[in-house]
Amino acid sequence: MIVLGFLAAIVAGTALLMLPVSYQDRAPTLTEAAFTTTSAITVTGLAVVDTPEFWTIFGQLVILVLIKVGGLGVMTFATVLGLLISRRLGLSRRLETAAEARAEGIGDLSRILLGIVKVSAVIESAGAVLLFLRFWLGHGLDVGTAAWHGVFHAVSAFNNAGFALYSANLMDFVDDPFICLPIAGCIILGGIGFPVLVQLRRHWRLPHRWTMNTRLVLLGSALLLAGGTAMYLILEWSNPKTLGPLDPAARVLAAFFQSVTTRTAGFNSLDFGQMDPITLLGTDVLMFIGAGPAGTAGGLKITTFGVLFFIMLTELRGQAAVNVMGRRLARSAHREAITVVLLSVAAVTVGTAVLMGLSEETSDRLLFEAVSAFATVGLSTGITATLPEAGQWVLMVLMFLGRIGPATVAGALALRERQLLYELPKERPLLG
Repeated sequence: MIVLGFLAAIVAGTALLMLPVSYQDRAPTLTEAAFTTTSAITVTGLAVVDTPEFWTIFGQLVILVLIKVGGLGVMTFATVLGLLISRRLGLSRRLETAAEARAEGIGDLSRILLGIVKVSAVIESAGAVLLFLRFWLGHGLDVGTAAWHGVFHAVSAFNNAGFALYSANLMDFVDDPFICLPIAGCIILGGIGFPVLVQLRRHWRLPHRWTMNTRLVLLGSALLLAGGTAMYLILEWSNPKTLGPLDPAARVLAAFFQSVTTRTAGFNSLDFGQMDPITLLGTDVLMFIGAGPAGTAGGLKITTFGVLFFIMLTELRGQAAVNVMGRRLARSAHREAITVVLLSVAAVTVGTAVLMGLSEETSDRLLFEAVSAFATVGLSTGITATLPEAGQWVLMVLMFLGRIGPATVAGALALRERQLLYELPKERPLLG
């Protein structure tokens, strides 16, 4: 049902974007409409046409609705609507929505879903107000345009979509903290996940009551934000086409902003097409990791890599049980993390190989596009629109798999876990 829900949304969105009321000068091709819809519903942000110049206000509104539906999850969104109407949830719908929202149980799912809607509305509203004031008072936009830009970018940021109403994305605001910081704040709050937000609201002064998930997400987010900022500062400090022309304070702001958006959203205040290849490789790693589970971000999630790190640490120490921040890690989590990572690496590898067969672009740029699509980030070196149509369909498949794949695989593995009444004899192969 989750897969069918996303497919139905893609078909509906494609049809709406092909209506004359949605575009300005020329009608989009099927590939252009389908790509834009897929990118929006999977909250990726890759684009093959110029969003503000190609689509009308109606078309932009369709994209915004798709972003909102995709951010909350099709099944989550549908269940909330059903809850408001009937105040009841069937068991099968609870299970399906739990898989989409990655909830730890179904007893209080109704309350959780309503909480998700409330939290997202509050954060998006706050971001929209701050951005509206800056667009209106700081950049001279009229009230209506400033309000629309504020709402669009706040929703796009919180849902980690990366769509912008400027042809150069946010490069014109690279040194404007009153634009970059509210957007970065929305991205971070949307990316750490709803369970973390709820727990922080309840126990923000009681860290000892935080779950393993909350601790991993917060610690991992802090380390990756700091590491990403340092990476961009070190590698791009003297690049005359990225950080070079900016003053020191603006360089720090731009590096921090890109560190935030790289793992989740896909907004860019710097031109990734002008970055050093080693910077692109580091960005690939950050995009692949992503942010927190049960949020609006993509990637394989901080917790997945956190589990793998602690498994490795346990092996290096020669210990039997994997202990994470004062808790023993469930053995099922070992298998889930390893399976999700291996399948994801396979998907990106195959996608990159196919793109290399279809395009003459360099392998580092094609890998960047593939990782960005699968991790639903939306960053690009500027080659998305120039890829052949077959290559754009490959990116669509990667976006779709990246949006539903990791969560669905992990959920399916968790639901299928069962205790066998017997064990086979143990044997150990040679490793390494």
